[in-house]
Amino acid sequence: MEDLIGFKQLFKEYLQNEKRYSEHTIRNYISDIDQFIEFLQSIFQEQIDVDKIDVVVLRGFLGYLYSKNLNKRSVMRKLASLKSFFKFLQREGRVKSNPAKILHSPKLPRTVPRVLTEEETITLLESPKNVEKIKRKKGNLQILRDLSLMEMLYATGLRASELVSLKEENIFLQDRIIRVIGKGKKERIVPFGEAAFKALKKYLEERKKENIDCEYVFVNLRGGKLTSRSLQRIVEKYSKDLLLNKEVSPHTFRHSFATHLLSRGADLRTIQELLGHESLSTTQKYTHIAAVELKKIYDRSHPRAKRSFLKNDE
Repeated sequence: MEDLIGFKQLFKEYLQNEKRYSEHTIRNYISDIDQFIEFLQSIFQEQIDVDKIDVVVLRGFLGYLYSKNLNKRSVMRKLASLKSFFKFLQREGRVKSNPAKILHSPKLPRTVPRVLTEEETITLLESPKNVEKIKRKKGNLQILRDLSLMEMLYATGLRASELVSLKEENIFLQDRIIRVIGKGKKERIVPFGEAAFKALKKYLEERKKENIDCEYVFVNLRGGKLTSRSLQRIVEKYSKDLLLNKEVSPHTFRHSFATHLLSRGADLRTIQELLGHESLSTTQKYTHIAAVELKKIYDRSHPRAKRSFLKNDE
């Protein structure tokens, strides 16, 4: 397996230097390759030539994954990692062909991403201002941080990793724009509105009073960089108390940002640019989401939307 382990390191360097993927993404790729190597070690007692790994071996690996009750999305990700790995090896002349190329990814059921209504969004964004109990216990900085985090999530549609990696040097406060380093280290400029501006300004002023020395904007209670997981917990904390246990994540704000823009007339190309999507087809899913949300509003609001009104006409 020494050759395979060495190739894995070359693949990692390729992901870092050429693809310029984030540390989180690279870690997932390498973890998937490690699991594949462990599988090979369990079924082959001796050293295996990489060129001898064929589609039969790969299907055996997929069967092994299903036997561990992994969901289809996880299996699909691991298969995508293997396809990228063998494609890289073929490009580098390490293997003659890509055995993973002909494998089909499992079909996933079509799901509509969860979005907040505009009313639910306002409820969440107003909530930190009213949590005086937390303010007395934890201090003003935490409340201002939490409010600013959620305002910025909704105002910009940033991914969780992008928001927690935001540095002060990338904020142009008076212009109300930020420079975002997204997937593949690609940069984009994203504006934000008045409410987010006020929340961010108050937080930065309070942070300055506390003499916090950290290059990242959003910090934890120890003054260090906030993690994506901590951001998740913050959002969950407020949504659980205020939205009757509705599951809300930072990505829910991203979906809501795009859906609400689309519902109010923004075009897909603009939303694509703001979200940092490489392909317009990725953004087009929000057309369906917006239609679903509009139908819910219609059914809830129109006096003759319910089927019961039709009974008198039968």
